[in-house]
Amino acid sequence: MSRPPVVLASASPRRHELLTQLGVQFTVAHPDIDETPCAREAPVAYVRRLAVEKAHTVAAAAGSLVIAADTTVDLGGDILGKPDDDDEARSMLRRLSGRTHRVHTGIALRLGDRTVAETVTSLVTFSPLTDEMIEWYVASGEPAGKAGAYAIQGAGGVFVERVRGSVSNIIGLPLHTLLRLSTDLDVKLLGAAITH
Repeated sequence: MSRPPVVLASASPRRHELLTQLGVQFTVAHPDIDETPCAREAPVAYVRRLAVEKAHTVAAAAGSLVIAADTTVDLGGDILGKPDDDDEARSMLRRLSGRTHRVHTGIALRLGDRTVAETVTSLVTFSPLTDEMIEWYVASGEPAGKAGAYAIQGAGGVFVERVRGSVSNIIGLPLHTLLRLSTDLDVKLLGAAITH
């Protein structure tokens, strides 16, 4: 198995942290794509399409492994992306209150002219939220830039009653799928020494 240079095609600090936890050394490239959903595009198809577009948009040296991902919250088939402002964050949180939603992450790996991609889905159940809880959370600033207006790994985790599936998927990078797809490309990601 090869160990090519790794490029993370994402501006997400969460994906950066998850990849760092594996001990993978990588550079970061910021893909510039239009993330507007296509007409009647299903959430699963949407995140997969964006992940593949991101993987193919960033410039990478020949022989580099490009890792790209996109995450969205799916509530009854509606895509809940990143809120534009606090009012939209409040609206999303009210909709998620006391309900179960799906979190989809499309992940794509590109090595030369080969691309592998997959979508991973987890189920998240929110406890009922009061207006006071929503106002507290919106005032924290955490909903900004988060799909569905919450971060399970942050203060938003207090709203989560139950999870079924991968937690790293909900954060934004399903690590188990990342390793399997890298193996499909004959790339070894793990094994570098991790120092403490």
